[in-house]
Amino acid sequence: MEWWNAWWVLIPIAGMVVGVINRGQAGRLRQAKYKHELEMQRMQLQAQQQPAVESTQRDALTPPVSDDDQLARVMAEHDEVTGRWLDYELDVAKLIAFPAMSDGRRDLTAAFLRAKRTADSLRPRSADAKLTSEQMTAYRDAVTDYAVKFDIAEQDARRIRDADFTADERSRLDRARQLLKTAVDTSATNAERQLAYRRVRDEIDGLIVLSPEAVTILETKVGKEITPGPATGATPPAG
Repeated sequence: MEWWNAWWVLIPIAGMVVGVINRGQAGRLRQAKYKHELEMQRMQLQAQQQPAVESTQRDALTPPVSDDDQLARVMAEHDEVTGRWLDYELDVAKLIAFPAMSDGRRDLTAAFLRAKRTADSLRPRSADAKLTSEQMTAYRDAVTDYAVKFDIAEQDARRIRDADFTADERSRLDRARQLLKTAVDTSATNAERQLAYRRVRDEIDGLIVLSPEAVTILETKVGKEITPGPATGATPPAG
């Protein structure tokens, strides 16, 4: 048989060759895909394990917190919150701007003041004090409660400012704010400062209660010549 007469025999042979080639390529593609999937799984597993490894490494490098260190930290937090409270309690300008912080009739203010008293009552005399586990837990929880309730009361006071006062009372507080600037202005004369100070006291009388400490600090800023008067808001003696 001449080869040109047997061309029809070559067709199935060619098909077989192409099929083998295609199967080989498909196999290589499946193998590559399989390797890729394995690599992705390995990377995901490594990513999941990495935080645990880092945490373990940090724990190994970080010494455990002793009871003394924990107490010192809680006492420091206690002091920090009290310091923030005193920023209002002793600063007349802040009390005029945010009067709710000194108004124990408001629920949120009363709540943080109660929490303060609880934390103060549980506070040990020093960071060297030896507390039982129960005492430490009670003190830590009290300080946390104090901090949270102070934050809530502060946010509320800054939100409402003087909204709880009447229009006339807000006008008095605004005049007090302006007069206070003159009372502590070192460029003003001593007479001007004293007059402004007394007018400040008149304007806020009955609206804001000043602690004796706040009065002393303010009078020191105004001038030592001023004769200290009774704390604003104090009940006058019966006549």
